Amino acid sequence: MDATDSTPGQGATPEVAQDSTPAPSIQEAAVAITSEPSLPAAAPVTSALKATPSEALASEAPDLEDSVAEPENGFANFGFAPELLQALVDIGYQQPSPIQKAAIPELLLGRDLVGQAQTGTGKTAAFALPLLTAIDPNQRTPQVLVLAPTRELAIQVAEAFNTFAAKMPHLRVLPVYGGADFRDQIARLKRGVQVVVGTPGRVMDHMRQGTLDLSGLRTLVLDEADEMLRMGFIDDVEWVLSQLPEKRQVVLFSATMPPEIRRISRQYLNDPAEITIRQKGDDASRIRQRYITVNAPQKLEALSRVLEAETKEGVIIFARTKAITVAVAESLEAKGYDVAVLNGDVAQNQRERTIDRLRSGHVSVLVATDVAARGLDVERITLVVNYDIPFDSEAYVHRIGRTGRAGRTGDAILFLTPRERRFLGGMERAVGRPIEPMEVPSNATINQHRLDLLRQKLTTALNPSDDSRREELALLAEILQRVSQEQEATPDQLALAALRLAVGDAPLLVQGDENWMRQQAPMGRNDRGNDRGERGGDRRDRGSEPRTRVGQAGGAPARGGFRSEDSQPEENMERFRIEVGWRDRVKPGNIVGAIANEAGLGGRSIGRIQIFDGHSTIDLPKGMPDEVFNSLKRLRVMNKELQISRHQD
Repeated sequence: MDATDSTPGQGATPEVAQDSTPAPSIQEAAVAITSEPSLPAAAPVTSALKATPSEALASEAPDLEDSVAEPENGFANFGFAPELLQALVDIGYQQPSPIQKAAIPELLLGRDLVGQAQTGTGKTAAFALPLLTAIDPNQRTPQVLVLAPTRELAIQVAEAFNTFAAKMPHLRVLPVYGGADFRDQIARLKRGVQVVVGTPGRVMDHMRQGTLDLSGLRTLVLDEADEMLRMGFIDDVEWVLSQLPEKRQVVLFSATMPPEIRRISRQYLNDPAEITIRQKGDDASRIRQRYITVNAPQKLEALSRVLEAETKEGVIIFARTKAITVAVAESLEAKGYDVAVLNGDVAQNQRERTIDRLRSGHVSVLVATDVAARGLDVERITLVVNYDIPFDSEAYVHRIGRTGRAGRTGDAILFLTPRERRFLGGMERAVGRPIEPMEVPSNATINQHRLDLLRQKLTTALNPSDDSRREELALLAEILQRVSQEQEATPDQLALAALRLAVGDAPLLVQGDENWMRQQAPMGRNDRGNDRGERGGDRRDRGSEPRTRVGQAGGAPARGGFRSEDSQPEENMERFRIEVGWRDRVKPGNIVGAIANEAGLGGRSIGRIQIFDGHSTIDLPKGMPDEVFNSLKRLRVMNKELQISRHQD
């Protein structure tokens, strides 16, 4: 890194440094490192990022040219305090990632900032490090508030702040979220905290009760703003923004920039620096993506075969509903897998224990819904199985982003029924690369894998690494010698008997019927052209933005709403009636959040919502499975059952 990187910046919107300009400031030099040469001088900061679509707090390993040009620890150039630098050294941070190089100088200057980058870019460190630098440990009220869309992400961000502040003993960080003890959060707020990380609903609860004093707030961070929009929290976010001190810094990070997020940035941010980090297409190769075409009744058997043939360190299986997560988990548990479930019915303390068990290796397979697994950051996940296809292509990106984290490789396998194959194009456009076809593993593949695994275990047992068990090994050798003498057995006979004992009573080789696998309709790359006429879902996946959803019968509609039910649902959408309306004080966010959680849908997959006095209508993707439809009938919103039914024109 050039020496000019240590000179103070001027606070202007970042631009690409040109050869004819004077010596660059901090932010200009950072842009010169992270920008693509082809950009015009006035373009926002853009970088080719070596990252997968996953969230990782640690910065990426440096490029070769960065390691040559920069000092031993590139973070030293930002002027961080010694205790913060020491904490970074202790956790192995050596060089800042592109988003960190571009964002940290701007935030150190106190500027508002809009950052657009995929997950896995080190966004948390990009805002946490400069904000910790400005913290006053003597001020007992919160100085930094971070809003996150999920409890898991709030916990993850709070843990990151604590890690970075390990050498700052007087700094206090508090995560606040629903499902945790409200009284304990109040007690900790009274004792004094400098950083609060929370979900919008719980933060609002504390603000309304006067237990969260934001009068001394210096910075608000909106993390994963597009996720908050999709989950129906955007009204809550705006309410929080409207309650903040007039003089404050606002930082907004989002993977995508739909119009609603752009509107918020224009309305609530003051002349923000804009930073965009682009992802190289070949960097997505860290996650190998494949799909299997399988009929719905055979999905459980196909899943079992995939897990048999794909030896992985940790697995997440995504299912569409809570009922399916339980059914899949019970089936796998019966086959001997260490399985845990993560869905909306799991209490928060149990969720935290489940994630800890997954991290520690006590659980090898996690079956989860989309909402329950958002923000999940476990490095040992090496395989993601999409047991049910997500209706939202961006939800697919978030799902597969649970693997291939922190520079590691990973695998993602998507199950498609023949009717769902038309949605494959949308998934491919979302990830920017083809998804490879694969076949359900055959008996021969599974049997060979079992034999290889047994041979590997036997090889490992011949060279034990645990010397503390020498006494046990001596006893085992004595047993072998005694049996050999009593039975007059040869060493080969003894070894074979020991292997049979290790294998157990279950057959070593699979002998099951494979005819059903041949009946699955395999799909070549050229077959999908025949789906053009019925692939309206693909059109919805081309980055279409969420619609304004609200309308009221018999009066003026809300902003962007609809005056009547005369408008028809879009292609590949179906209209439903639900028995909640204005008189129940329901809002679109209540409906979106409830249905997204129960049906495993992303907010972008939910179409128009029209709210009337005693009922509402909602457009959902066609082809809703019966089990999802039945579960939505019993779903309660504003303490009232939806009683969903197909809308009659």
